[in-house]
Amino acid sequence: MLVVDDSGARPGKGNRTDSKTIPMLLHYGSWQKGIDMKLQESTTEAVAATREQRAKAAGRRYRRQQSAFDILIIFLIVQVISVIYGLINPTTFAYNSFANIQNALGAIPVVTGIPALGVGILMIAGEFDLSVGANFIFSSILMAQLNTNGLSVWLAALIGLAVGTGIGLLNGVITLRLGIPSFITTLGTMLIWQAGTLFVHGASSQPFSPSPGFAALTAGNLGVFPADFLWFVVLAIAFWALLQRNRIGNHIFAAGGNKQAATATGVRVDRTKLIAFSLAGACAALGGILSASQIGNIAPSTGDVLPLQAIAACVIGGLALTGGRGTILGIVLGSALIYWISDVLLLIGAPGFYITAPVGILIIAAAAIYEILRARRA
Repeated sequence: MLVVDDSGARPGKGNRTDSKTIPMLLHYGSWQKGIDMKLQESTTEAVAATREQRAKAAGRRYRRQQSAFDILIIFLIVQVISVIYGLINPTTFAYNSFANIQNALGAIPVVTGIPALGVGILMIAGEFDLSVGANFIFSSILMAQLNTNGLSVWLAALIGLAVGTGIGLLNGVITLRLGIPSFITTLGTMLIWQAGTLFVHGASSQPFSPSPGFAALTAGNLGVFPADFLWFVVLAIAFWALLQRNRIGNHIFAAGGNKQAATATGVRVDRTKLIAFSLAGACAALGGILSASQIGNIAPSTGDVLPLQAIAACVIGGLALTGGRGTILGIVLGSALIYWISDVLLLIGAPGFYITAPVGILIIAAAAIYEILRARRA
């Protein structure tokens, strides 16, 4: 006799596997899936947090490398030592005298500072300009001759500034169009403009007697601050804003840091470098004009050491010779340190030919220190 068990078909008394076990398994499966999803979410959050921490750490290292903190510490240390020594020996070391301080504020901008700002912008863009000294002299002598021949000093100064900017732009066009290293290009144009100065004017000094208004603006004083120093401060702030608060500044850093990557991201590298070359030329010309107004004459040999001093100020200030790194504050402090060396040596009565040796030592030491610090922070 065949017996058929139809209990599975009865409602209310069905198989417990269908009514309870399967729902429990489904419940268990959803609960386990919830745990897995929570673990996955927490793991993802942990990974994201770790990446964010690493990004912040990398950002801090990059900002530290881009900052002028190191050169600022060195500058403050040497200033404190000089001030203390000046207080101990005020008669033999007049470092703290008002005349010495005012002379420093007036000399730093025209001797190195303003041309170094333009050279520094160009170095950040990955290029050099060795013709800034010849530009410094040629533009100022041209201005003085035009003024001597009856042209308004204001118009003559604008022409000199335009010529200096044009010299910088020409350096950029030759470098970029012909594919010549800027070091070689500007070495050649330096010799050309030096010869041009001697051809146009000769080897004698060019006197310059500006109008009272022009002299007040370029060589006067606002309280205790010389006009040259105020020009330097205004230009430094403007260039800081250009580098840190403007798209052109980002392009300058990108062009100097990695040309291929900059091009791939849409940066017009050649145009950016032409702007940097033009700024270097303009700053050289402006420095020459301010110097001529301050001193009252222009000697053709004055700018011979200016290119190396400007590059030295930038290197001491933390700029990379390979481009893509540097700060305006570093350039300013580097220029001040170079002047500080000559000032201290002159105050202690050292012969003038000793001045270049400490500058060379400082350049080598600064470059070595920055490389060590960069390797540690990398």
